[in-house]
Amino acid sequence: MKVNPSYCLCPVLLCLCFLERGYEASHHSQAKIISRSHNATHNHNQTKDGETEVHHRPKRGWIWNQFFVLEEHIGPDAQYVGKLHSNSDKGDGSVRYILSGEGAGSIFIINEVTGDIHATKSLDREKKSHYVLHAQAIDLNTNKPLEPESEFIIKVQDINDNAPKFPDGPFVTTVPEMAEVGTSVFQVTATDADDPTYGNSARVVYSVLHGQPYFSVDPKTGIIRTALTDMDREAREHYSVVIQAKDMAGQVGGLSGSTTVNITLTDVNDNPPKFPQKNYQVFVPESAQVGKPVGKIKANDDDIGINAEIKYSILNPEGAGMFSISTDKDTREGVIMLRKPLNYEKKKQYSLHISAENTHLDPRFSYLGSFKDDATLKITVGDVDEPPVFSMDYYIMEVYENAKVGTEVGAVTARDPDSKNSPVRYFIERREDKEVYFDIESISGVIRTTQLLDREDTPWHNITVMATEEDNPSLQSHVPVTVQVLDVNDNPPMINTEDEIIICESTRAGQVIQTITAVDKDDFANGKGFSFSFPGGVPANPNFTIKDNEDSTASIIARRRRFHRLTQELYELPVVVWDDGEPVLSSTSTLTLRVCSCQRGTRVKICQGEAFLSSAVLSTGALIAILLCVLILLAIVILFITLRRSKKEPLIISEEDIRENVVTYDDEGGGEEDTEAFDIIALRNPAAAEELKFRRDVRPECIRPWSSRRLARGRLSPSSLDIDEEMEVGEFIKQRVAEADQDTSVPPYDSLQTYAYEGQGSPAGSISSLGSAGAHSNLDYNSLDDWGPKFEKIAELYGEEVETASESTEKAESEKQT
Repeated sequence: MKVNPSYCLCPVLLCLCFLERGYEASHHSQAKIISRSHNATHNHNQTKDGETEVHHRPKRGWIWNQFFVLEEHIGPDAQYVGKLHSNSDKGDGSVRYILSGEGAGSIFIINEVTGDIHATKSLDREKKSHYVLHAQAIDLNTNKPLEPESEFIIKVQDINDNAPKFPDGPFVTTVPEMAEVGTSVFQVTATDADDPTYGNSARVVYSVLHGQPYFSVDPKTGIIRTALTDMDREAREHYSVVIQAKDMAGQVGGLSGSTTVNITLTDVNDNPPKFPQKNYQVFVPESAQVGKPVGKIKANDDDIGINAEIKYSILNPEGAGMFSISTDKDTREGVIMLRKPLNYEKKKQYSLHISAENTHLDPRFSYLGSFKDDATLKITVGDVDEPPVFSMDYYIMEVYENAKVGTEVGAVTARDPDSKNSPVRYFIERREDKEVYFDIESISGVIRTTQLLDREDTPWHNITVMATEEDNPSLQSHVPVTVQVLDVNDNPPMINTEDEIIICESTRAGQVIQTITAVDKDDFANGKGFSFSFPGGVPANPNFTIKDNEDSTASIIARRRRFHRLTQELYELPVVVWDDGEPVLSSTSTLTLRVCSCQRGTRVKICQGEAFLSSAVLSTGALIAILLCVLILLAIVILFITLRRSKKEPLIISEEDIRENVVTYDDEGGGEEDTEAFDIIALRNPAAAEELKFRRDVRPECIRPWSSRRLARGRLSPSSLDIDEEMEVGEFIKQRVAEADQDTSVPPYDSLQTYAYEGQGSPAGSISSLGSAGAHSNLDYNSLDDWGPKFEKIAELYGEEVETASESTEKAESEKQT
C-alpha cells in the first residue's frame, strides 16, 4: 500500500503518516519512509471495501525516517532524531538541507549534506512536549529551493521520571465514632506530571501505608473508608493515616509519593450519665437562707458537647417540697437550693432521690439501655444558735387618750427556739427624731406609756420591739408594734363663726335666715349629735330665735320684719351647742349678722356693694373674647402698615450695589406742547440757575416749551448766553455739587449730574439755539409760510413765538410804566 506523500506533512493528516510509517516498517524491516511529491496529480477512488487507492506521480519528495526523541537523554553523543532526504538528491553533493523552526540550531542540528538530524540537549517532556520545525532542500548549483518549505513535528517521548504528588497535603478530616464499616471519610487525589496517554507512567494506584486496620483506601479513586466497627471516641479520638500513591499501576519500578490524613472521631451520645457513687451526704445549717445553694452533686458523662448535657431531678415529694435542683451549664453539676426554711428542732435530716439523664438522645443507641442514673443524697440539718422568735409576726395594741403615765398598753413575748431555751430580754428601738411615748419592761415585755397621749394629735403610734438572748446579745430579732389611741370625749363642739350671716332688709318674720352646724374634734362615737339653744339666764331676743332641727343642725329665724341697715347694720347672736358624749360638753359661740339690701330675684345673699364688685368681675370667657379682639385689631394695623410700605417702589431697580449709580428717569415728553418739561437752562446757564435756585417749583415765564427742548438738544455757547466770561466752569460745578449735597429733596443715595460747558473764544460762534431763549430773535419767520405744506407746522410754531414775544414785551413795558 502506498500513500501520497503530500498528506504526510499536512498537520491535519499527520496521524496518517504515523500509520504509514508503521505499515512500511512491518513489511520492509527498515526505517520508516515518508515521501512528499511537489507536483503530484492524484485521484482518490473509494472501493467497495472502504479502502482508498491513491495514484501519484512524484517528481521530487522529502524522505526522513524518525519523528520521536526520548526525553532525559544523558548519553555522551547527540541523540539521533531522523534523516531528511529528497529524491532529487543523486548523492553528488549538489543538494543542501536547511532546518528552521523551534530549537533549530540550538537543540536540533542537521547535516546539510546527508540530512541527518540530531538532538544536542537533554529534553524534558514536562516542560515542552513537541517542537515544530521547517525543512527545505536547496540546489547548490542554482541556489534555488528544490521543494517548498515543509513543516513537521518532533515529539518528545515520555519516560517515567516524575513521582506522584499530593499538592494539598497533609489533610485533616473527621468521622463520627461508632460509624459503620465502609463509611466514606475522605478522598485524596495525587497528580503525576508524566504523559497520561503514553504507557503507565501516569497511572496512579493508592494504598495505605499506616492506619490499618482502622481505615482502607480505594486503589483507584483514593476514597478513604472506615475498616473497623465500633471505633469509640472515648477509647481513641485521633488517627494518623498515611496514604501512598504509586505510578506504573503499582508495578515494580514505579515511582511513589505519600501524604498524611489526620482523622478525628466526632462524638455521638453513646454513653449514659453515671454517678460516681450511689449515696451522698451534705450538712446544711438550719440558718441557711431560702433560695441559696446548699449543696452540689455531679454525674459523669464520657460524651462531650450537647451529648453530655444532663438534667437533674428530685424524685421523692418530701425532698422536692423542701429543696430544688438545677444544672450548672458550665460544670454540669446539679446545684441544690433551699425552698423553705430549715428547723433543726422540727426535722434534723432529709433524704433526696436524685436522677440524672441526658437531654439529647440518639435513637441509634437505644439498645444500650436507659440514658439516666439515680443516686441518694442525705441532708443533715445542723443546729444553730438562733435569735429569739416572737409569738406573733406583728402586734396591735390599744390605749385611751389622756391615760395616766405608766398605763399598761400591752405585752410582747418571744422565746429562744434552741434547745437550751435561753432567757429573752426586750428593748424598744429609739429614734432621735421621734418623741418617746412608750417604754417596755426588759424581762416581761410589758409596754407602758411615758406621757399623755392625744388622739386628736396622733391617733396611731408605730414602734419596733427588739428581743435578744441573755446569753448571746448579738442574736437579735425585731417585731413591729402598732398602738392605736382610743378617743374620749375631751373636746366640746364648736360653731363655725368665721363667715358672716347676711340678713336682707326685706326679710319677713318667721323666715329662716341661716342654718348652722357644729364640728367636734372627737370621734363620732363621742359626738354623734349636737343640740343648739340660746344661753340660759338671758332675756329673750326680740329679733331672732333659734330652732333645733334635731339632726345636728339649727335654724336662725327672724322674729320681725323689715331690718334697716342704716338703723343697725350688725347684730350679735350668742348660741350654745352641746354634744351627747360622756361627759356632755358644750360651748358658746357668738354669731355676727349683717343687714344688707339684697338684690331681688337672686338666691345668693350678697350686699349691694359686694354685688357691684362681683358684677364688675368679668368671666374668663369674656376676658378671652376681649383679648382676641385686641389681637385682631393689632394684626389689621400691622398688615395695613406693611402693605403701605410695600407699595413704595425703590428708586434703584438693581439690588446689588447702590453706592455709585446713575439714576435713569425714562419719562417721555409730551411733545411740542409740553409746557412742564425740565428747564435745561438751569443746567447749561449758570446765570439762569442762580435765578431758579430757590424757586424750582415755578416755571420761568421767559422759557418757552420749544426753547426748552432745543436747549436740551444743544450745547451752551458763550455767544448765545449772557454769562460772565470771567466765571470759571470749575467754580460753577463746585457750586452745583454743594447745592446738591444740601438739597433735602434729592434721593438719599449717590446720583450723577452732568454739566457740559462749551467754552469761550470760538470765532465762528455757536450754532446752538440754546441762547435763543434769553433774547428775542430779529429774524422774520413769515417767509416760512411760503415753503409749502411740509413746513406748515414750523411756520405755525414760529408764528406763535413772535406773537408770544410781542405780547411779553408789551406786558413788560406796561409793568415798567406802572
